[in-house]
Amino acid sequence: MKLRVLRASFRTLDRVAPGVGARWAAGLWCTLPDTGGRRRDERPRPGERSTLTLPDGRAVAVESWGFGPPVYLMHGWGGWRGQLGAFVQPLVDAGRRVVAVDAPSHGESGPGQLGRGRATGVEFTEALAAAAGKHGKPSAVVAHSLGSAATAVAVLDGLPAARLVLIAPSTTLSDGLALFQRTVGFGERTRGRLLALLERKAGRPLADFDVTGLARRAEVPPTLVVHDRKDKEVPYDDGAALAAAWPEAELISTDGLGHQRILRDPGVIGLVVDYVTR
Repeated sequence: MKLRVLRASFRTLDRVAPGVGARWAAGLWCTLPDTGGRRRDERPRPGERSTLTLPDGRAVAVESWGFGPPVYLMHGWGGWRGQLGAFVQPLVDAGRRVVAVDAPSHGESGPGQLGRGRATGVEFTEALAAAAGKHGKPSAVVAHSLGSAATAVAVLDGLPAARLVLIAPSTTLSDGLALFQRTVGFGERTRGRLLALLERKAGRPLADFDVTGLARRAEVPPTLVVHDRKDKEVPYDDGAALAAAWPEAELISTDGLGHQRILRDPGVIGLVVDYVTR
């Protein structure tokens, strides 16, 4: 019932006030999913916690463990750093310092530019770049879902990562926006205004987040892509296409781990640690 009302409202606004529809759609697009306060925490123990302050005053939570070349952990949309906590101890045991980041409005970070409970992909990129500026050149970045796209954009912007591990990578923002349009039912007049509005908020072309073709615009480091064939949130074909398009990328396919369990599977963790420390 709610979805039918939502679609009818967007159809009406598309005819009479597409600018209003675009602002409403942008608010929905940038709103984090409601987890009811539940979040999975795979960290082996608390690490050294600190806070980074971005130029406009946004506070970003960072946690680190161990010593050695830094490996950064970047969560996905609606997630937080603890979801990648199963990688911490194996990486520390392998002689790496692990630095985990919460994007604005996520985890224990402060609100994003759009307020509490809302964020943009650009803010993921900004948080990762700020953490690397503080804690040092990444020997690797291990990223999940939207965090993978944000990491790729950070590389486009000059992040000097020696290696990347992209787990269940979200690679095509345009496909996500098309699905969003079909779901809530707005038309082309609203869509055009929405895209312009999102680009103004991001301060960069949205095409930057269609990262499969990034290797044509920037030099990308060796990359391991790990994706499950039965992932219901980000299609397996997205990860496979990225691995095929990037010149030094390898694809590891799993079967039955889905979008979240892949982050705590011992086999996946072992492969990732081996790749990062190889």
